[in-house]
Amino acid sequence: MPSDSFAAEADRIRQRVMDTLLSAFSALSEGLLIVDRDARIVWMNEQYPRHLGFSDPAEAIGKPVEDVIPNSQMRSVVTSGRPIMLDIMEFGSESFVVMRLPVRDETGEIIGGFGVVVFDDPRQLAPIVSRFQNLRHELADTRRKLDEARRTKYTFTSFVGASPACLKVKDQARRAARSSSPVLIIGETGTGKELLAQAIHSASPRAASPFVAVNIAAIPETLLESEFFGVAPGAYTGADRKGRSGKFELAHGGTLFLDEIGDMSPALQAKLLRVLQEKEIEAVGSNRLISVDVRIIAATSRKLQEEVEAGRFRADLFYRLNVMTLDVPPLRARLDDLPIIAESLADSVARRLGEPPRSIAPGALVYLARHSWPGNVRELSNVIERALLMSDADTLEQDDFAPILPGLEAKPRTPPGARSRTLESVQQDAEREAIVAAIAAASGNKAQAARNLGISRASLYEKIGALGIGSDKH
Repeated sequence: MPSDSFAAEADRIRQRVMDTLLSAFSALSEGLLIVDRDARIVWMNEQYPRHLGFSDPAEAIGKPVEDVIPNSQMRSVVTSGRPIMLDIMEFGSESFVVMRLPVRDETGEIIGGFGVVVFDDPRQLAPIVSRFQNLRHELADTRRKLDEARRTKYTFTSFVGASPACLKVKDQARRAARSSSPVLIIGETGTGKELLAQAIHSASPRAASPFVAVNIAAIPETLLESEFFGVAPGAYTGADRKGRSGKFELAHGGTLFLDEIGDMSPALQAKLLRVLQEKEIEAVGSNRLISVDVRIIAATSRKLQEEVEAGRFRADLFYRLNVMTLDVPPLRARLDDLPIIAESLADSVARRLGEPPRSIAPGALVYLARHSWPGNVRELSNVIERALLMSDADTLEQDDFAPILPGLEAKPRTPPGARSRTLESVQQDAEREAIVAAIAAASGNKAQAARNLGISRASLYEKIGALGIGSDKH
């Protein structure tokens, strides 16, 4: 316990500091006054009267503050107990930047208030106001850019093609856009699953609301829950003090696109199922439920029915998602579309690179059609971009693609009268050939081979197992 002498000394120091502060305010401020609980002036510094039209501060003592300063808000401060930290007060032809604070006794009861003229010219606040306005403009600009990023870039016209397979999937997607039911898009990597998801959102009643995409395969398992549901303020060491909204909350009223949902862990599958059923989320570290209205579009390069049968994907979540299903065909199954897709890609890539428009010669298109395209349209875009960068010609010829896709002419053709093969076996052989070549080109590094093929490492291992690559059989 502090001694009586210490307490007395502390009170003396505290009183001295208060007296010093009051003196400093009085000396530095263009105006300072104190009122009692009835808003009557009990003290005023010597500078204030000259702004108010009289010379002696004593003339104001005991008067209601409004009689001396008609626009004063001091009565509001002592009545409400709430300070007014910065305000502009008009008096005659002058304007003052003022601050008003209540004064309380030891029990917390309001016994008066004091007001300070911080500046006698509001223009002195210009640097502060300017900085504040700049911050507001920057915030508005950031929000605008974020809103633009959450708006879709693609429509159904972006899904190029006129083959029966292409027209069928576009027709199914247009029907899906008319409802709010979940959509499951199945297709190999690079076939345009996200493009179709954006097109569905753009044509739906939710088009004006956000489109938020999450690539499940690209986010570490430990971070997925917080990415989906958000983090409460101070939920764990290092968490943002203000908390962070999750993708479900950001997509409220709009569409949440879950890419590569087949890579989701069983634990997170259970939590996702609950959200779809209850339409509520709970941020990490919070016990408060938040209602969300989100349309789910999921995509996968896996065969989810087989994943369910193998016990790697929850059947109840599969049935919840598999309301409307789009099966996006691979490029090799719609080679009739290759010329128009290639021309469209050549135009868009040239614009992005700042290059003049280029065309692709018919012989080059025939050459490209001999490739199996395991990476589909994404791989085709990469090949065209590389050819554009390596050539200055107005028209890309077969020779421009040969260094990028060598050996296509040497591929054996089925002789007349030979036994016909199923499309599935042809596709499997083409995939096997592409994967073996990619692994060889990457010196056995499967992660690099997967990147070169444009698929995830998990998908590569899955295909290696399914196709028997490396076994005695192959």
